[in-house]
Amino acid sequence: MAELTALESLIEMGFPRGRAEKALALTGNQGIEAAMDWMLELVAQKQREREEREEREALERERQRRKQGQELSAARQRLQEDEMRRAAEERRREKAEELAARQRVREKIERDKAERAKKYGGNVGSRPSPPTEPGPVPSSPSQEPPSKREYDQCRIQVRLPDGTSLTQTFRAREQLAAVRLYVELHRGEEPGGDQDPVQLLSGFPRRAFSEADMERPLQELGLVPSAVLIVAKKCPS
Repeated sequence: MAELTALESLIEMGFPRGRAEKALALTGNQGIEAAMDWMLELVAQKQREREEREEREALERERQRRKQGQELSAARQRLQEDEMRRAAEERRREKAEELAARQRVREKIERDKAERAKKYGGNVGSRPSPPTEPGPVPSSPSQEPPSKREYDQCRIQVRLPDGTSLTQTFRAREQLAAVRLYVELHRGEEPGGDQDPVQLLSGFPRRAFSEADMERPLQELGLVPSAVLIVAKKCPS
């Protein structure tokens, strides 16, 4: 009868029946005070464990935030270096093309001079022959049909949700992830300072690029020599 009275008293004080029965059993049925001390200590222990867990989670979130900041800074530095390297390569290519064009002009001038000397370099005292109809001029070896051009760069225009756009030139062998990184680094700050992940879509036909597509080259995705992409906010999973 004493156990029943203690159990009823604990239930009336607001403790769950199952917890009250367990407290009485674990304290050897020594009374209400012993059972209450056990239950209060259990509550305090759970509170301490929860506070410790929340503190660990807060420290982990701060560590991840700092790590992401360092990675973003390093990615921005790599992007700037890539842009400088592409600009230098473009200048070298333009200079080489200019030199090659000048060389082709010089060679053509020399060929024309040689042909004129061969045509008009006969005996001066001979009677000029009547003019004849000009025959077909043999095509020069330099006038062969141009071969299909292989593009090594592509121009990407990215339309942002606010109506503005970004335009950048990438190497054809670069991965689509480079375009997404460029957008994340150059789009405007959103209210609150947090940047949502972005989803890249093709203009026409409409296609949403997957995470697997991010590892594929732009050339393989059909974005060379130029393409228009659309940015949509990516829903968090």
